[in-house]
Amino acid sequence: MLPIIFVMPIIQLLILANAATFDVKNIKFGYVDYDHTTTSRALIEKFNASTYFNVLTNYPTEKFANNAILKGEVDVLITIPSYFERDLQVEKNNNIGVTINAIDGAAAGLENVYVTQIIQSFNKKLKIELMQPSDMQVQSINITTIPSFWYNKTLNYKTFMVPGILVLLVTMITLFLSGMNIVREKEIGTLEQINVTPIKKSQFIIGKLFPFWVIGLGLLTVGLIIAKLVFNVPMIGSLGLMYFYTSIYILVVLGIGLFISNFTDTQQQAMFIAWFFMVIFILMSGLFTPIESMPIWAQYITDFNPIKYFVEVMRMVMLKGSGFVDIIPQLLKTLLYAFIMNGLAVWSYKKTT
Repeated sequence: MLPIIFVMPIIQLLILANAATFDVKNIKFGYVDYDHTTTSRALIEKFNASTYFNVLTNYPTEKFANNAILKGEVDVLITIPSYFERDLQVEKNNNIGVTINAIDGAAAGLENVYVTQIIQSFNKKLKIELMQPSDMQVQSINITTIPSFWYNKTLNYKTFMVPGILVLLVTMITLFLSGMNIVREKEIGTLEQINVTPIKKSQFIIGKLFPFWVIGLGLLTVGLIIAKLVFNVPMIGSLGLMYFYTSIYILVVLGIGLFISNFTDTQQQAMFIAWFFMVIFILMSGLFTPIESMPIWAQYITDFNPIKYFVEVMRMVMLKGSGFVDIIPQLLKTLLYAFIMNGLAVWSYKKTT
């Protein structure tokens, strides 16, 4: 139990925060150059200079290139047609074939954006080089955009992921420990001995779950320290507000764990059932995928997901500096969830005397 409580959360936070990234880098890039001119080589050099692409090789024909995509050796392939440079000089127009491995649709979308940006930049430079002296007199209108990134100025994915992963660790540890605790009493036979004692049912439940409530707050403390010292995640909002909400949220998780333990006879059963619900809660919490992108029916289901509210509150308070009034909707729903789950857990626990 001790390694699970103290060691596993630290290791998982350090590993997951670095591994769970939305950045797409080191894209395996291949090309087929039928033109072999200075213009085509300049275009390839544009991709080679990019930090996102790892230019691998020049394939002699599209057949070899397509086989490379089939084998997973190439993610992005561009095909430069014959007479590429000549057509640009004469007709001022040409087409380049772009093939993208789109098994991962999200990554393919980003790769397409990267390719488009590089080609547009190259096209702009080429227009200036091919412009005739008579065209120089024509002044073109240039509109410049100045982006302003709020709450994550450096666009660092860790700033977005670390608060969510911290939520995940607090939830998993407290849920599994509370779910297995009473089941262990059943397995070793001490639960029957406790049931025949004068201790009240409420006292027994509080005594079993209170230590895990304290452990959950301790995990939050350790996670916040690591988030600040290791990942330098900004903490704009109130720490007291984060602890206040977390203390209520942990009651929800403990109620779910106790409810599961009341209907299981072994720790294995408790673990499997807890993991079943955890997978659904995690995937539909907005931690890895935006809730707005889900189908309408799935968005309605997320309203019953407690992890969703914890993720929202942690990101709002840590990154936006939201106050108590801003998190009232999530707080009220979490309070209601805690009341219902703990009520069901106490009701389903049968103490015989």
